[in-house]
Amino acid sequence: MEILGFIGALMMGLTLGLIGGGGSILTVPILVYLFSVDTVLATAYSLFIVGLTSLIGSFSHISQGNVHWRTAIVFGIPSIISVYLTRMYFVPLIPEQILTVGSFSLTKPILILIFFAVLMVFASYTMIRECKKCKEKQVGEIKYNYPLILLEGLVVGTITGLVGAGGGFLIIPALVILAKLPMKQAVGTSLVIIALKSLIGFMGDVKGSEAINWHFLGNFSVIAIIGIVLGSMLSKKVSDEKLKPAFGYFVLVMGLYIITKELFFHHA
Repeated sequence: MEILGFIGALMMGLTLGLIGGGGSILTVPILVYLFSVDTVLATAYSLFIVGLTSLIGSFSHISQGNVHWRTAIVFGIPSIISVYLTRMYFVPLIPEQILTVGSFSLTKPILILIFFAVLMVFASYTMIRECKKCKEKQVGEIKYNYPLILLEGLVVGTITGLVGAGGGFLIIPALVILAKLPMKQAVGTSLVIIALKSLIGFMGDVKGSEAINWHFLGNFSVIAIIGIVLGSMLSKKVSDEKLKPAFGYFVLVMGLYIITKELFFHHA
């Protein structure tokens, strides 16, 4: 299982490098199902892994001038605040036992995994059905819809805090539609936002946690980073327009599998 898990880490990095997002959505399922990491701890680990890999992935975008810093600040600040507060205060407040119906009991780990799986299904939809506005060439000055960008930043930060996913599939369309950024800049800017909010969100966990296995976290991150570097090199040769929908269907199947497993076969 561990070998499978590390292959999964490599695949996650490869996907991130190849299509610039979406790979992070695989981190929690890999940690929970292949490494048997506790669900809440897996979301914390995921924040660190996603934050670190996004940070490394963002360097090439920064050097190419693909990061719109003003947007990164406007969108990033509310999402950083909400992700930190979610990890620090909201996640610990969720009761371990939420409700019991017959022989089924909804626990905190099951709730987080189901919420995560619903997010995977939504993410797969955005990958399969390409954002039309994302393809349009943006003309003229970059305009902001400040209230909507702030609100989206808060929502994405809270979701990231709850499930440990980077949320690139939510951020990129938001930057294109709400901030009118060209696609390339939206991808670069999104990586910077994901890196900052994930790593700062992880700090909200470190404060009160002795459970973090830094040796394991380091190994997993290194393998994911190797995957990202390979993926970035391959992305010059492979069209992401064909890859994205295929990966979207894979994420859809994974999301449906998690929902089915947690709701119907959890005691199996």
